[in-house]
Amino acid sequence: MPQIQIPSPLRQYSGKQASINVAASTVGEALADLVTRHPDLKRHLYTEDGKLRSFVNVYVNDEDMRYLQKEGTAVQDGDTISIVPSIAGGIF
Repeated sequence: MPQIQIPSPLRQYSGKQASINVAASTVGEALADLVTRHPDLKRHLYTEDGKLRSFVNVYVNDEDMRYLQKEGTAVQDGDTISIVPSIAGGIF
C-alpha cells in the first residue's frame, strides 16, 4: 500500500498519526481515502469546490505531482506520498 506522510501541523486532524497507509492506485484516490478516514483534513487540503488548495504541495517519492500527472499520478505498494504545506512569513 502507498503511505501518506502527514506534516506536523496537520497531525492534529489525522489522529496524531505521522503516516497513514492507503488503498489507492493514484494520488487522487490516496488523498480521497485519507480525507474519508480523517474528514477534518479535508478543509485543510481542499477548497470549497473540491480542488486541492494551491498552497498544498504533494510529492510522490520526492517528485512533485504537479510535474507528473497531478492527481492522476499512479502510485503503487511502497510509494511514499508527502503532503507539504507552503509556509510563509519571516523578516527580510
